[in-house]
Amino acid sequence: MASNKKDNLKRVLLPAASILIFIIIWQIVAEFYVNNPFLLPSFTDVISAFLSMAFGPKGSLPKDLWYSLLHFAIGMVAAIIVGIPVGVAMGWFKDVDIALNPLIELIRPIPPLAWIPFAIIWFGLTNAAAGFIIFIGAVFPILINTYTGFREVPKVFIEAGKVLGCTNNFSLIRRVAFPSAIPSIMSGIRISMGVGWMCLVGAEIFGAGSGKYGLGKNLWTYYNLHQMPSVVVYMLILGFIGIFIDLIFRHYVNKQMLKWREEDL
Repeated sequence: MASNKKDNLKRVLLPAASILIFIIIWQIVAEFYVNNPFLLPSFTDVISAFLSMAFGPKGSLPKDLWYSLLHFAIGMVAAIIVGIPVGVAMGWFKDVDIALNPLIELIRPIPPLAWIPFAIIWFGLTNAAAGFIIFIGAVFPILINTYTGFREVPKVFIEAGKVLGCTNNFSLIRRVAFPSAIPSIMSGIRISMGVGWMCLVGAEIFGAGSGKYGLGKNLWTYYNLHQMPSVVVYMLILGFIGIFIDLIFRHYVNKQMLKWREEDL
């Protein structure tokens, strides 16, 4: 019992100590060695900028966060809706795999940001344009992991399913293959969330989105205004939100969908 308490204390204190040391070093270097907020804003400059943007009368941070999360949600929902069914079809039906694989492999290497001109042409400066770029970045990890999960379903599971009454493809997919492939599918979604979050910034910087709000959009705006403390604020917010989304996803998956497994994703 005492050993568990000691381990839990270490898990809290060690990360907190490392972050505190990093902040102290950052403040000292920025304040006494660089002494130029354009090259390296100090920690106190960043905190001041954060308070101004979050709570000041002209601060747009709450709206930027809302619009970026909206763009992210649009792209991720679309990627899941498309990626999982296509991955299932390709992984389970050989003819579908043969037909779609060349097309998927042709489109997949194209960087998501290369689609920004078409996203703006097709959707205009709207939330859907940014969501489309996130969709392009997120759909392929989901599709490929779903495909891999279905291709690697043990044959003994399939034979057992047939013996127990799964006599058609639909019932085999629903009751045997899909449950077996869930760990791989969840890993694909987790990877796609990281890719999609990075695509969000690029999409908003290069104009895809509502045009006025967004973390990536105003990160670039503050850079053009040479307000680097505000740029660092947006960088840190992007990092913290990315970590938070990943933690929430892992907690839900491990506690609800993969609670029969002891290890994390």
